[in-house]
Amino acid sequence: MKLAEIASALGATLENADPDAEITGVAGIEEAGLGQITFVANPKYAAAAKTTAAAAVIVAEDFPAISTGMLRSKNPYLAFARAISLFYQPPVYEAGVHPTAVIALTARLGKKAHIAAYVVIDEDVEIADDAVLLPHVVIYRGARIGNHFFAHAHAVVREDCILGDNVILQNGAIVGCDGFGFARDGERWEKITQSGPAVLDSDIEVQANSCVDRASIGETRIGRGVKIDNLVQVGHGSAVAEHTLLCSQVGLAGSTVVGKNVILAGQVGVAGHCNIGDGVVVTAQSGTHGDIPAGAMVSGSPAFDHKEWLRAVGIFNKLPELAKAVRAILAGQKSGSAAGTDKP
Repeated sequence: MKLAEIASALGATLENADPDAEITGVAGIEEAGLGQITFVANPKYAAAAKTTAAAAVIVAEDFPAISTGMLRSKNPYLAFARAISLFYQPPVYEAGVHPTAVIALTARLGKKAHIAAYVVIDEDVEIADDAVLLPHVVIYRGARIGNHFFAHAHAVVREDCILGDNVILQNGAIVGCDGFGFARDGERWEKITQSGPAVLDSDIEVQANSCVDRASIGETRIGRGVKIDNLVQVGHGSAVAEHTLLCSQVGLAGSTVVGKNVILAGQVGVAGHCNIGDGVVVTAQSGTHGDIPAGAMVSGSPAFDHKEWLRAVGIFNKLPELAKAVRAILAGQKSGSAAGTDKP
């Protein structure tokens, strides 16, 4: 593909480069060679743009000029992501049902479904057009699933759950598993029936080995465009609003409410019945135990304002020398006090 064609496809402005240069692929800035394009979105790699062997670098519109060819873009990272898709096409799965698949007579499949080996689809399931279910996917009875559903091997959708269009389940993802609900009965725990489904809107991806629990009553709801990373736990009765990111190993306890465009970084834990406002950012390994107002950025466990947390961490690192200084002051005071009581 010619460089000019790539620029047109990405909506980028070509600068200081041969528009007829043939591009064969994409690569990271330190690995890219002749015939490849790369990108700079993080300022720490700006210097590498001057020495890269790539044919062109996707950069921001205000990036300083360099001798290497440039593709100027409003969003270099997004442009590079789209460039990858110009050169890599995922496998295409032809419509058809593998003979080892087990599909209930009352299940209803839309047009052009690809049902792979050992898939199980239970009674009264509805799956719309263009679905791809790879080996060992299991869809429990009564599930309702929209168009362009893609379930990788060993994904599971439990009974009566509802999924919108363009939902992707990566390997081992489970939608609608039982919530962790138990009531104390003397010395034993009695299981609380988890009667409510998990409801996923459209354009959602749930990645490998993550769980969206069903609710004891009501529903667990995931809003449009939410992306859920590997090993994430969404507790029963929780609600996650549109275009939020739940990064790896995030855990939401039951009845958590998360707003729109929130980012919960890796290993964030959220206590149950908490409300997290729109646009909140919670940094990695933080723990929240109360409501967080919209637009806040918090860190730590328990989490508090991110800037205050940075100052606190800076002080924490200096505690040994501060303790040493305090001991020296106290020793001096003690010595002076002792000297003042000496008799001539």
